[in-house]
Amino acid sequence: MEIARNNQELEKILANYKLNNPKDTIGFVPTMGALHAGHMSLVNHAKNSVNFLVTSIFVNPTQFNEASDLKKYPRTESADIELLSAHNCDIVYIPSVEDIYPNKNSNYSINLKGLDKVMEGKYRDDHFNGVCMVVERLFELVKPDFAFFGKKDFQQVAIINHMVTERGLNINVISCPIKRELSGLAMSSRNTLMSEFERGQATIISQALNAGVVAYQTGFKIDRVKETILSIFYRGSLKLEYLEIIDNETLQEVTELNDNCTVCIAAYCGSVRLIDNFQFYRHS
Repeated sequence: MEIARNNQELEKILANYKLNNPKDTIGFVPTMGALHAGHMSLVNHAKNSVNFLVTSIFVNPTQFNEASDLKKYPRTESADIELLSAHNCDIVYIPSVEDIYPNKNSNYSINLKGLDKVMEGKYRDDHFNGVCMVVERLFELVKPDFAFFGKKDFQQVAIINHMVTERGLNINVISCPIKRELSGLAMSSRNTLMSEFERGQATIISQALNAGVVAYQTGFKIDRVKETILSIFYRGSLKLEYLEIIDNETLQEVTELNDNCTVCIAAYCGSVRLIDNFQFYRHS
């Protein structure tokens, strides 16, 4: 595995590879580091789909609303590099802020057509503008054929798909299933910020959402499904930020349930903010 720590090193490695393998496909997994089995499931999925894989590690300052949140975000570069090497990643790209944002004061904007105003967007002002800015810049540098993202960030995947269409980029965005701990807790780099006790408390999230899906499969209407979810969630000690049942394409709240709906949640376990989602489906 090769390590590129700036744009010039990345460009040189990619150019040499393309020169010798012009028909091969390049895959890309962008991360903010603090890698875990959820990230590795993306890497494995990508390795089974493309000829050559680039993974980036970059803690993007433009998508943090609070400086304190950026500062405390976990950073485990050495362990991340070892993990990626063990999973046969071809390049790990670890740029500086100057590599990604050479013009610090450049104005970036994109019309997200309201996809950024719901759920996460209500509570994290300008968050998705920052996400699109860094992802578009990374796409420009890596020039992948395929990019892989986890479904845990459900709204983010929808917005990146929109960004790719809006910008006319020839990139296939692949969304991969949520990887969960044995307890049901969705894997996240933020989980390392919780104590074992708090991680146990946080399992109430997946328990509540799963109960909502079961209620839907039983035939309950949307109000009853929400009641089911909340009744279980409030048995725990977490603080709810939002719970919304949305249409998968528009991300708008729905009044009736079907298999094209997803329940999304954000909650605090102590000082750690967690998100999760479950898609509704009937029994096969």
